[in-house]
Amino acid sequence: MKPIQYLLACLLMPIFSASSMPLNMTQGVSVISGKVYDLHMTILYICCAIGLVVFGIMLYSIIYHRKSKGVKPAQFHESTKVEIAWTLIPFVILILMAIPATSTLIAMEDTEDAELTVMITGSQWKWHYQYFDQDVGFYSILSTPRDQIDNLAPKDINYLLEVDKPLVLPAHRKVRFLVTSEDVIHSWWVPAFAVKKDANPGFINEAWTRAETTGTYRGQCAELCGKDHGFMPIVVEVIEPEAFDLWMVEQQSLAAKADEQAQAQLSQTLSMAESMTQGEQIYTSYCAACHQPNGAGLPGVFPSLIGSPIIKGPVAGHIDIVLHGKAGTAMQAFSKQLTAQQIAAVVTFERNAWGNDSGDVIQAADVSQQNQ
Repeated sequence: MKPIQYLLACLLMPIFSASSMPLNMTQGVSVISGKVYDLHMTILYICCAIGLVVFGIMLYSIIYHRKSKGVKPAQFHESTKVEIAWTLIPFVILILMAIPATSTLIAMEDTEDAELTVMITGSQWKWHYQYFDQDVGFYSILSTPRDQIDNLAPKDINYLLEVDKPLVLPAHRKVRFLVTSEDVIHSWWVPAFAVKKDANPGFINEAWTRAETTGTYRGQCAELCGKDHGFMPIVVEVIEPEAFDLWMVEQQSLAAKADEQAQAQLSQTLSMAESMTQGEQIYTSYCAACHQPNGAGLPGVFPSLIGSPIIKGPVAGHIDIVLHGKAGTAMQAFSKQLTAQQIAAVVTFERNAWGNDSGDVIQAADVSQQNQ
C-alpha cells in the first residue's frame, strides 16, 4: 500500500467505525433517539468530509508548493471569485445541515396522537408521576441505602440511580410527558429516550417518547436544584403493552385499597408509643435529609426542630406547615405524599423527640379535619 493510501485509510477509518465507538452518542431505544442519532452521524460525516478536504488541500500545498522546491507564492488581492466561493460553499453546507436538523426538531415537539399522557412533577428532591385518566399516581424516591451514601457499605452498580417506584411505560406506544415543578427548576432527562425537559414551576413543558425496546432505562435531574440535586434519579421500566395494561389494572386496585385504608385510619387512635415508632420512620424517610436525623437542621439553611416556635407553638400551625409547606422555602407540602395517619405520627414524633417533650399525641382525624 502506498503511503498516501495508508494515510487516507487511517483518516477514513474513524468515520466508518464511529457508530460502534464506545464514546460515540448511543442510538437509544425510542423513535426520537434514533432520529437524533441519525442527525448526529450525518453532521459528523459532513464535518469529517470538510476536515478531510481542508486538511488534504493544506497537506498537498505544504508538500508540493513549499519554498524548498522553488515555488513562488501567487500574488493576488481581493479576489471576487474566491470571496464568492468561500461564501456560497459554507452557505450551501449549512442549508444541507439545516434540513435534517429542522425535521428532527419538529418531530421532537410533535406530541399529537399520544396514546398515554404522564404528568411529571419535580420537587426537592423527588419525582411525582401521574397517569392521566387512570387514577394512578405516585412519588419516585431514591432508594440507595444510606450506608452506601455514607461510605459504610460497598456501592452497588446502580449507586444513586435506583428508586423505590420506577415510571412504567408500554413499549410501541406514543407517550406524552407534561413536565412541571412544585418549587425550583428541575430537568427530567433520560438519555435512552433523547428526552431532556426542564421542569419549571408555574409552567408545563411537553415531550414524548415511543420506546421500541423493553428494559430498564435510567436518568437524572439535569438542572442544579439544591442540596440533594444528585439524589433524585429517574428510572423507567418499559414493558410490553399487554403487561402494561395488567400493571395498570393492578395499580388502580392498589390505589383504591390505599384510599380505603386511609379512610379507615381516620377512626383509629394510636398510642404515644405507636405514633413515635411510626413517626420516626416517616421522619427518617422524608424529613431527615433537611432537618437532619437529630432534628438540629443546618444553621442558615434548614431550621432546627429542637425547641423551635413551630414545635412549641399551637398544634394546628405545626400540622398546617406539614400539610401545605411554606412558600419561598424548601419546605414542601406533604398532603399528597403522606396519609393523614402518617402526618399525625410525624408531627407527634417531632413534638416529643430530642427533648421537646410536649406530650401531644396527634391523631389522623385531627389532620383530616384541618385539611378540609
